[in-house]
Amino acid sequence: MSQTLAVVSGSLGSIGYGLAAIGPGVGVGIIFGNGTQALARQPEAAGLIRANQILGFAFCEALALIGLVMPFVYGK
Repeated sequence: MSQTLAVVSGSLGSIGYGLAAIGPGVGVGIIFGNGTQALARQPEAAGLIRANQILGFAFCEALALIGLVMPFVYGK
């Protein structure tokens, strides 16, 4: 006698994106956490640190947006 415990329906791409969104989230946290520490240690370099933070944030978010689009591109 066979019983079904769970049935997965819908797009598995959305589950994959949910898991893939963890990486950019962690990356953004690391960028701003380390940026805050750098600003506390060297406040005179605030302009350079802030520019690097924004650049790193943009790269992390670009990866998240690419991950958001890929399930729609390759999904059926």
